Amino acid sequence: MTPPRFFYDLGSPFAYLSAERIHTVFEEAGAEPPVWKPVLLGGLFTRFDRGSWAQTDARAEGMREVELRAAAYGLPPIRWPEGWPSNYLFAMRVATFATEIGRGVSLPLAAFRQHFAAGRDLSKPDNVLIAAASAELHPRALTTAVARDSIKSRLRKTTDEAADLGVFGVPSVVVGEEVFWGDDRLEEAAVRAANVA
Repeated sequence: MTPPRFFYDLGSPFAYLSAERIHTVFEEAGAEPPVWKPVLLGGLFTRFDRGSWAQTDARAEGMREVELRAAAYGLPPIRWPEGWPSNYLFAMRVATFATEIGRGVSLPLAAFRQHFAAGRDLSKPDNVLIAAASAELHPRALTTAVARDSIKSRLRKTTDEAADLGVFGVPSVVVGEEVFWGDDRLEEAAVRAANVA
């Protein structure tokens, strides 16, 4: 059976909340940890004709919910990056490359923390490279790698594959053919994964 898959975009604060606790939640449920899959949230929005709550009247309420959950989970206070949400294409290509070379958890965790715990804007490549360095990725190698067509096409393909599975937002965990969307469904996904293993 295909292992559980965790779909994320580094611009999503709810994906950050899930990323920080997903391995613990799955371990406590007795399930194997999911495979992390970077996708372009903007691509999913286009595919499903949706938009971000962060650009609606629900913005303040959503931000407050993220802050409350971070506190409840024992995470550092949220520091919202200036200009959030922005364009994270470079960051997501870096995450895609990191996934291909075995840094598919350490890099996104470091980047999420830069973004939402330190308040550094991941639309700026220098901030992405700081996160990459903490995950032991060399900045020069990264910059070269993310310019490759293979990395660009891999990110597009993963996004399309996620959409084909019914993933219309992040964070989402896919167990078998079932999609669990939202940080609030992480425990449910873990139980399901444990039961189908």
